[in-house]
Amino acid sequence: MSLIFTHCQIGPVELRNRTIRSAAFENMCKNNSPTKMLFDYHIAVARGGVGMTTIAYAAVNKSGVSFNGQLYMREEIVPDLKKLTDAIHNEGAKVSIQLGHCGNMTHWYTCGQIPVGASGGINIYSPTIVRALKKDEIFALVCDFGKAVKLAKKAGFDCVEIHAGHGYLISQFLSSYTNKRKDEFGGSLENRMKFMKMVMEEVMKVAGNDMAVVVKTNMYDGFKGGLKMDECITVAKELEKSGAHALVLTAGFVSKAPMEILRGAMPLKTLTFYMDTLRFWWLKIGIRFVGRWMIPTVPYKESYFLEPAKIFRKELKIPLIYVGGMISKSGMEQVLNEGFVAFQLARPLINDTDFINKIKNKEIEKSECKHSNYCIGRMYSIEMKCHHCVDIIPKKLQKEIEENEAIFKTV
Repeated sequence: MSLIFTHCQIGPVELRNRTIRSAAFENMCKNNSPTKMLFDYHIAVARGGVGMTTIAYAAVNKSGVSFNGQLYMREEIVPDLKKLTDAIHNEGAKVSIQLGHCGNMTHWYTCGQIPVGASGGINIYSPTIVRALKKDEIFALVCDFGKAVKLAKKAGFDCVEIHAGHGYLISQFLSSYTNKRKDEFGGSLENRMKFMKMVMEEVMKVAGNDMAVVVKTNMYDGFKGGLKMDECITVAKELEKSGAHALVLTAGFVSKAPMEILRGAMPLKTLTFYMDTLRFWWLKIGIRFVGRWMIPTVPYKESYFLEPAKIFRKELKIPLIYVGGMISKSGMEQVLNEGFVAFQLARPLINDTDFINKIKNKEIEKSECKHSNYCIGRMYSIEMKCHHCVDIIPKKLQKEIEENEAIFKTV
Protein backbone atom coordinates (compact mmCIF):
# COMPACT_ATOMS: atom_id res chain seq x y z
CA MET A 1 0.00 0.00 0.00
CA SER A 2 1.19 3.51 -0.79
CA LEU A 3 2.33 5.54 2.22
CA ILE A 4 -0.45 7.99 1.28
CA PHE A 5 -3.06 5.54 2.52
CA THR A 6 -1.47 4.51 5.81
CA HIS A 7 -2.92 5.78 9.07
CA CYS A 8 -1.63 9.06 10.47
CA GLN A 9 -1.53 10.40 14.02
CA ILE A 10 -1.82 14.15 14.70
CA GLY A 11 -1.84 14.68 18.44
CA PRO A 12 -4.80 12.72 19.87
CA VAL A 13 -6.45 12.28 16.46
CA GLU A 14 -5.87 9.36 14.10
CA LEU A 15 -6.58 9.85 10.39
CA ARG A 16 -7.40 6.99 8.03
CA ASN A 17 -4.79 8.31 5.58
CA ARG A 18 -2.39 11.21 5.16
CA THR A 19 -4.54 13.47 2.99
CA ILE A 20 -6.11 16.66 4.33
CA ARG A 21 -8.37 19.06 2.48
CA SER A 22 -6.68 22.41 3.15
CA ALA A 23 -8.53 25.45 4.45
CA ALA A 24 -9.06 27.11 1.07
CA PHE A 25 -11.89 29.61 1.47
CA GLU A 26 -15.15 28.16 0.12
CA ASN A 27 -17.34 31.32 0.35
CA MET A 28 -20.27 28.95 0.90
CA CYS A 29 -21.86 30.59 3.93
CA LYS A 30 -24.74 33.03 4.19
CA ASN A 31 -24.85 35.76 6.81
CA ASN A 32 -21.73 34.19 8.28
CA SER A 33 -23.57 30.91 8.96
CA PRO A 34 -23.30 27.40 7.48
CA THR A 35 -25.38 26.52 4.43
CA LYS A 36 -26.42 23.35 2.63
CA MET A 37 -23.84 24.18 -0.03
CA LEU A 38 -21.03 24.10 2.55
CA PHE A 39 -22.50 20.94 4.01
CA ASP A 40 -22.78 19.15 0.64
CA TYR A 41 -19.28 20.11 -0.48
CA HIS A 42 -17.45 18.85 2.60
CA ILE A 43 -19.55 15.68 2.76
CA ALA A 44 -18.57 15.00 -0.86
CA VAL A 45 -14.90 15.57 -0.02
CA ALA A 46 -15.15 13.21 2.96
CA ARG A 47 -16.94 10.61 0.85
CA GLY A 48 -14.20 11.10 -1.73
CA GLY A 49 -11.61 9.58 0.58
CA VAL A 50 -9.68 12.30 2.44
CA GLY A 51 -8.32 11.60 5.90
CA MET A 52 -9.53 14.96 7.17
CA THR A 53 -11.35 17.91 5.65
CA THR A 54 -10.93 21.47 6.93
CA ILE A 55 -13.73 24.01 7.12
CA ALA A 56 -12.03 27.14 5.89
CA TYR A 57 -11.19 30.28 7.76
CA ALA A 58 -13.70 30.93 10.53
CA ALA A 59 -13.19 34.20 12.39
CA VAL A 60 -13.01 34.02 16.18
CA ASN A 61 -15.37 37.00 16.41
CA LYS A 62 -17.31 39.40 14.17
CA SER A 63 -14.45 41.91 13.93
CA GLY A 64 -12.31 39.25 12.27
CA VAL A 65 -14.67 38.62 9.34
CA SER A 66 -13.46 39.59 5.87
CA PHE A 67 -16.36 38.17 3.79
CA ASN A 68 -20.10 37.78 4.31
CA GLY A 69 -19.78 34.22 3.01
CA GLN A 70 -17.43 33.31 5.84
CA LEU A 71 -18.14 31.87 9.28
CA TYR A 72 -17.50 33.55 12.56
CA MET A 73 -17.75 31.49 15.72
CA ARG A 74 -20.74 31.96 17.99
CA GLU A 75 -23.14 29.77 19.95
CA GLU A 76 -26.05 30.03 17.49
CA ILE A 77 -24.22 28.18 14.66
CA VAL A 78 -23.00 25.29 16.82
CA PRO A 79 -26.03 23.01 16.14
CA ASP A 80 -25.57 23.29 12.36
CA LEU A 81 -21.83 22.75 12.67
CA LYS A 82 -22.54 19.64 14.78
CA LYS A 83 -24.74 18.25 11.99
CA LEU A 84 -21.87 18.88 9.59
CA THR A 85 -19.21 17.19 11.72
CA ASP A 86 -21.49 14.20 12.40
CA ALA A 87 -22.10 13.74 8.67
CA ILE A 88 -18.37 13.94 7.89
CA HIS A 89 -17.62 11.39 10.61
CA ASN A 90 -20.23 9.07 9.12
CA GLU A 91 -18.17 9.09 5.91
CA GLY A 92 -15.08 7.89 7.82
CA ALA A 93 -13.15 11.19 7.74
CA LYS A 94 -12.05 13.53 10.51
CA VAL A 95 -12.88 17.23 10.41
CA SER A 96 -10.98 20.37 11.34
CA ILE A 97 -11.88 24.05 11.36
CA GLN A 98 -9.46 26.87 10.69
CA LEU A 99 -9.69 29.70 13.22
CA GLY A 100 -8.26 33.15 12.81
CA HIS A 101 -8.84 36.88 12.60
CA CYS A 102 -8.34 38.90 9.41
CA GLY A 103 -7.08 41.99 11.24
CA ASN A 104 -6.83 44.91 8.83
CA MET A 105 -8.03 42.93 5.78
CA THR A 106 -11.71 43.86 6.03
CA HIS A 107 -14.12 46.79 5.92
CA TRP A 108 -16.58 48.31 8.38
CA TYR A 109 -19.61 47.12 6.37
CA THR A 110 -18.35 43.53 6.62
CA CYS A 111 -17.08 43.32 10.18
CA GLY A 112 -19.43 45.90 11.72
CA GLN A 113 -16.76 48.27 13.04
CA ILE A 114 -13.61 50.14 12.06
CA PRO A 115 -11.15 47.35 11.17
CA VAL A 116 -8.38 46.67 13.68
CA GLY A 117 -4.83 45.47 13.27
CA ALA A 118 -1.50 45.30 15.02
CA SER A 119 -1.03 48.90 13.89
CA GLY A 120 -3.22 51.56 12.32
CA GLY A 121 -3.22 52.62 8.70
CA ILE A 122 -5.28 52.18 5.55
CA ASN A 123 -6.48 49.01 3.86
CA ILE A 124 -6.15 50.05 0.20
CA TYR A 125 -8.18 47.05 -0.96
CA SER A 126 -11.40 48.24 0.71
CA PRO A 127 -10.29 51.11 1.09
CA THR A 128 -10.84 51.91 4.75
CA ILE A 129 -9.05 53.31 7.77
CA VAL A 130 -7.66 50.73 10.20
CA ARG A 131 -6.92 51.44 13.85
CA ALA A 132 -4.41 49.76 16.13
CA LEU A 133 -5.69 47.36 18.75
CA LYS A 134 -5.63 48.63 22.32
CA LYS A 135 -3.95 46.45 24.93
CA ASP A 136 -7.21 45.42 26.57
CA GLU A 137 -8.56 44.46 23.13
CA ILE A 138 -5.52 42.27 22.52
CA PHE A 139 -6.21 40.35 25.74
CA ALA A 140 -9.90 40.10 24.82
CA LEU A 141 -8.97 38.66 21.42
CA VAL A 142 -6.83 36.02 23.10
CA CYS A 143 -9.91 35.00 25.07
CA ASP A 144 -11.94 34.96 21.84
CA PHE A 145 -9.54 32.40 20.36
CA GLY A 146 -10.14 30.23 23.40
CA LYS A 147 -13.91 30.66 23.16
CA ALA A 148 -13.79 29.72 19.46
CA VAL A 149 -11.89 26.53 20.26
CA LYS A 150 -14.43 25.69 22.96
CA LEU A 151 -17.27 26.13 20.45
CA ALA A 152 -15.42 24.03 17.88
CA LYS A 153 -15.06 21.25 20.42
CA LYS A 154 -18.76 21.50 21.29
CA ALA A 155 -19.58 21.27 17.58
CA GLY A 156 -17.69 17.99 17.26
CA PHE A 157 -14.53 19.06 15.45
CA ASP A 158 -11.55 16.76 15.87
CA CYS A 159 -9.01 19.47 15.21
CA VAL A 160 -8.54 23.22 15.01
CA GLU A 161 -6.09 24.93 12.70
CA ILE A 162 -4.89 28.30 13.99
CA HIS A 163 -4.07 30.68 11.13
CA ALA A 164 -0.81 32.47 11.91
CA GLY A 165 0.27 33.19 8.34
CA HIS A 166 -0.65 34.96 5.10
CA GLY A 167 -0.80 38.46 6.58
CA TYR A 168 -3.83 37.94 8.81
CA LEU A 169 -3.88 39.22 12.40
CA ILE A 170 -1.34 36.94 14.09
CA SER A 171 0.88 37.34 11.05
CA GLN A 172 0.34 41.13 11.19
CA PHE A 173 1.77 41.11 14.71
CA LEU A 174 4.72 38.96 13.64
CA SER A 175 5.79 41.04 10.64
CA SER A 176 7.63 44.32 11.18
CA TYR A 177 6.00 45.51 7.94
CA THR A 178 2.56 45.57 9.59
CA ASN A 179 3.61 45.89 13.25
CA LYS A 180 4.81 49.40 14.09
CA ARG A 181 3.80 49.25 17.76
CA LYS A 182 5.96 50.95 20.40
CA ASP A 183 4.72 48.87 23.35
CA GLU A 184 5.62 45.35 24.49
CA PHE A 185 3.86 43.86 21.44
CA GLY A 186 6.12 45.63 18.93
CA GLY A 187 9.78 46.14 18.13
CA SER A 188 11.88 42.98 18.45
CA LEU A 189 10.71 39.66 17.05
CA GLU A 190 10.45 38.39 20.61
CA ASN A 191 7.94 41.15 21.35
CA ARG A 192 6.11 40.66 18.07
CA MET A 193 5.60 36.98 18.96
CA LYS A 194 3.88 37.78 22.27
CA PHE A 195 0.37 37.89 20.85
CA MET A 196 0.90 34.55 19.08
CA LYS A 197 2.30 32.99 22.25
CA MET A 198 -0.66 34.21 24.31
CA VAL A 199 -3.11 32.86 21.73
CA MET A 200 -1.40 29.48 21.67
CA GLU A 201 -1.34 29.21 25.46
CA GLU A 202 -5.08 29.85 25.54
CA VAL A 203 -5.82 27.52 22.61
CA MET A 204 -3.82 24.62 24.04
CA LYS A 205 -5.47 25.03 27.45
CA VAL A 206 -8.98 24.92 25.99
CA ALA A 207 -8.25 22.17 23.45
CA GLY A 208 -7.20 19.83 26.25
CA ASN A 209 -6.13 16.27 25.60
CA ASP A 210 -8.77 15.19 23.09
CA MET A 211 -8.52 17.79 20.31
CA ALA A 212 -5.68 18.21 17.83
CA VAL A 213 -4.19 21.66 17.32
CA VAL A 214 -2.26 22.52 14.17
CA VAL A 215 -0.95 25.95 13.18
CA LYS A 216 -0.57 27.39 9.68
CA THR A 217 2.61 29.45 9.69
CA ASN A 218 4.74 31.18 7.07
CA MET A 219 8.17 30.04 5.94
CA TYR A 220 8.67 33.54 4.49
CA ASP A 221 6.35 36.45 3.70
CA GLY A 222 7.49 36.82 0.10
CA PHE A 223 8.15 40.56 -0.22
CA LYS A 224 10.75 43.15 0.78
CA GLY A 225 10.19 44.17 4.38
CA GLY A 226 8.35 40.98 5.33
CA LEU A 227 9.56 38.10 7.46
CA LYS A 228 12.51 36.16 6.06
CA MET A 229 13.13 32.46 6.51
CA ASP A 230 15.41 32.74 9.54
CA GLU A 231 12.78 34.75 11.43
CA CYS A 232 10.06 32.30 10.40
CA ILE A 233 12.14 29.40 11.70
CA THR A 234 12.32 31.22 15.05
CA VAL A 235 8.53 31.61 14.98
CA ALA A 236 8.09 27.91 14.12
CA LYS A 237 10.33 26.87 17.02
CA GLU A 238 8.22 29.00 19.35
CA LEU A 239 5.09 27.25 18.06
CA GLU A 240 6.82 23.93 18.67
CA LYS A 241 7.40 24.97 22.29
CA SER A 242 3.72 25.92 22.62
CA GLY A 243 2.68 22.26 22.44
CA ALA A 244 0.99 22.44 19.03
CA HIS A 245 0.62 18.98 17.51
CA ALA A 246 1.71 19.92 13.97
CA LEU A 247 2.56 22.88 11.77
CA VAL A 248 1.28 23.57 8.26
CA LEU A 249 4.11 25.27 6.35
CA THR A 250 3.07 27.97 3.91
CA ALA A 251 4.27 31.35 2.58
CA GLY A 252 2.96 34.61 1.14
CA PHE A 253 0.99 37.64 2.29
CA VAL A 254 -2.53 38.37 1.04
CA SER A 255 -1.96 42.14 0.83
CA LYS A 256 1.53 42.03 -0.69
CA ALA A 257 2.30 38.66 -2.25
CA PRO A 258 -1.00 36.77 -2.77
CA MET A 259 0.15 34.59 -5.68
CA GLU A 260 3.14 33.43 -3.66
CA ILE A 261 0.52 31.48 -1.71
CA LEU A 262 -1.41 30.14 -4.71
CA ARG A 263 1.03 30.23 -7.64
CA GLY A 264 0.18 30.82 -11.25
CA ALA A 265 -1.75 33.82 -12.57
CA MET A 266 -4.69 35.52 -10.92
CA PRO A 267 -7.55 35.48 -13.49
CA LEU A 268 -8.26 39.21 -13.34
CA LYS A 269 -11.23 39.13 -15.73
CA THR A 270 -12.85 36.42 -13.64
CA LEU A 271 -12.04 38.31 -10.44
CA THR A 272 -13.75 41.50 -11.60
CA PHE A 273 -16.62 39.80 -13.48
CA TYR A 274 -18.17 38.39 -10.30
CA MET A 275 -17.67 41.53 -8.18
CA ASP A 276 -20.62 43.65 -7.15
CA THR A 277 -20.33 46.62 -9.53
CA LEU A 278 -22.21 49.06 -7.27
CA ARG A 279 -20.05 48.31 -4.26
CA PHE A 280 -16.70 47.66 -5.91
CA TRP A 281 -16.74 49.78 -9.09
CA TRP A 282 -13.57 51.57 -8.04
CA LEU A 283 -11.75 48.29 -7.36
CA LYS A 284 -12.82 46.86 -10.72
CA ILE A 285 -11.39 49.92 -12.47
CA GLY A 286 -8.18 49.69 -10.46
CA ILE A 287 -7.69 46.02 -11.26
CA ARG A 288 -8.29 46.66 -14.95
CA PHE A 289 -5.43 49.18 -15.11
CA VAL A 290 -2.93 48.03 -12.47
CA GLY A 291 -4.15 44.54 -11.55
CA ARG A 292 -1.16 42.67 -12.95
CA TRP A 293 1.14 45.00 -11.02
CA MET A 294 -0.92 44.56 -7.83
CA ILE A 295 -1.20 40.78 -8.22
CA PRO A 296 1.82 39.62 -10.26
CA THR A 297 2.02 36.08 -11.60
CA VAL A 298 4.27 33.68 -9.69
CA PRO A 299 5.37 30.58 -11.66
CA TYR A 300 3.56 27.37 -10.70
CA LYS A 301 5.20 23.99 -10.35
CA GLU A 302 4.25 20.83 -8.53
CA SER A 303 5.23 20.74 -4.83
CA TYR A 304 6.31 24.38 -5.06
CA PHE A 305 6.97 24.80 -1.32
CA LEU A 306 8.94 21.57 -0.90
CA GLU A 307 12.49 22.94 -0.94
CA PRO A 308 11.99 25.59 1.77
CA ALA A 309 9.81 23.14 3.73
CA LYS A 310 12.70 20.65 3.80
CA ILE A 311 14.84 23.31 5.51
CA PHE A 312 12.19 23.64 8.22
CA ARG A 313 12.02 19.85 8.51
CA LYS A 314 15.72 19.81 9.44
CA GLU A 315 15.26 22.54 12.06
CA LEU A 316 12.18 21.17 13.84
CA LYS A 317 11.09 18.01 15.66
CA ILE A 318 7.34 18.76 15.59
CA PRO A 319 5.26 16.90 12.95
CA LEU A 320 4.95 18.98 9.79
CA ILE A 321 2.10 19.03 7.29
CA TYR A 322 3.04 19.96 3.73
CA VAL A 323 0.85 22.20 1.55
CA GLY A 324 1.44 23.62 -1.93
CA GLY A 325 1.03 22.03 -5.36
CA MET A 326 -0.09 18.50 -4.50
CA ILE A 327 -1.46 17.24 -7.83
CA SER A 328 0.01 13.77 -8.42
CA LYS A 329 0.48 10.50 -6.59
CA SER A 330 4.23 10.59 -7.17
CA GLY A 331 4.46 14.13 -5.77
CA MET A 332 2.46 13.14 -2.69
CA GLU A 333 4.70 10.15 -2.04
CA GLN A 334 7.82 12.27 -2.48
CA VAL A 335 6.60 14.73 0.15
CA LEU A 336 5.81 11.95 2.63
CA ASN A 337 9.17 10.31 1.99
CA GLU A 338 10.83 13.61 2.93
CA GLY A 339 9.49 13.21 6.47
CA PHE A 340 6.20 15.13 6.41
CA VAL A 341 3.46 13.46 8.43
CA ALA A 342 0.67 14.44 6.02
CA PHE A 343 -0.14 16.89 3.24
CA GLN A 344 -2.91 19.31 2.42
CA LEU A 345 -4.48 20.06 -0.95
CA ALA A 346 -7.48 22.02 -2.24
CA ARG A 347 -7.64 22.71 -5.98
CA PRO A 348 -7.65 19.01 -6.97
CA LEU A 349 -10.61 18.58 -4.58
CA ILE A 350 -12.40 21.56 -6.07
CA ASN A 351 -11.87 20.03 -9.48
CA ASP A 352 -13.02 16.58 -8.30
CA THR A 353 -14.18 15.70 -4.79
CA ASP A 354 -13.46 12.01 -5.55
CA PHE A 355 -9.80 12.71 -6.37
CA ILE A 356 -8.34 10.80 -3.39
CA ASN A 357 -10.42 7.68 -3.99
CA LYS A 358 -9.46 7.73 -7.67
CA ILE A 359 -5.78 7.87 -6.73
CA LYS A 360 -6.27 5.01 -4.25
CA ASN A 361 -8.15 2.88 -6.78
CA LYS A 362 -5.50 3.55 -9.44
CA GLU A 363 -8.02 5.16 -11.77
CA ILE A 364 -5.75 8.20 -12.16
CA GLU A 365 -2.20 9.21 -11.24
CA LYS A 366 -2.65 12.97 -11.37
CA SER A 367 -5.32 15.64 -10.92
CA GLU A 368 -7.08 16.97 -14.01
CA CYS A 369 -6.84 20.51 -12.54
CA LYS A 370 -4.90 22.66 -15.03
CA HIS A 371 -4.52 25.64 -12.71
CA SER A 372 -6.39 28.32 -14.57
CA ASN A 373 -7.20 29.59 -11.06
CA TYR A 374 -10.77 30.32 -12.14
CA CYS A 375 -11.91 28.97 -8.76
CA ILE A 376 -9.67 31.49 -7.00
CA GLY A 377 -10.90 34.40 -9.12
CA ARG A 378 -14.55 33.80 -8.22
CA MET A 379 -14.14 32.87 -4.55
CA TYR A 380 -13.88 36.52 -3.45
CA SER A 381 -17.44 37.17 -4.64
CA ILE A 382 -19.33 33.87 -4.86
CA GLU A 383 -18.75 30.24 -3.97
CA MET A 384 -15.45 28.64 -4.94
CA LYS A 385 -16.13 26.33 -7.86
CA CYS A 386 -14.15 24.79 -10.73
CA HIS A 387 -15.04 26.09 -14.20
CA HIS A 388 -16.01 22.61 -15.39
CA CYS A 389 -18.75 22.62 -12.72
CA VAL A 390 -20.28 25.84 -14.07
CA ASP A 391 -22.97 25.58 -16.75
CA ILE A 392 -22.44 28.91 -18.51
CA ILE A 393 -19.16 30.84 -18.64
CA PRO A 394 -18.86 34.04 -20.70
CA LYS A 395 -16.53 33.80 -23.70
CA LYS A 396 -14.05 36.31 -22.27
CA LEU A 397 -13.70 34.21 -19.12
CA GLN A 398 -13.38 31.01 -21.14
CA LYS A 399 -10.56 32.62 -23.11
CA GLU A 400 -8.83 33.63 -19.89
CA ILE A 401 -9.15 30.06 -18.58
CA GLU A 402 -7.55 28.70 -21.76
CA GLU A 403 -4.73 31.24 -21.59
CA ASN A 404 -3.91 30.42 -17.97
CA GLU A 405 -4.10 26.68 -18.63
CA ALA A 406 -1.66 27.16 -21.50
CA ILE A 407 0.79 28.82 -19.09
CA PHE A 408 0.51 25.80 -16.78
CA LYS A 409 1.24 23.40 -19.66
CA THR A 410 4.59 25.10 -20.31
CA VAL A 411 5.81 24.55 -16.73
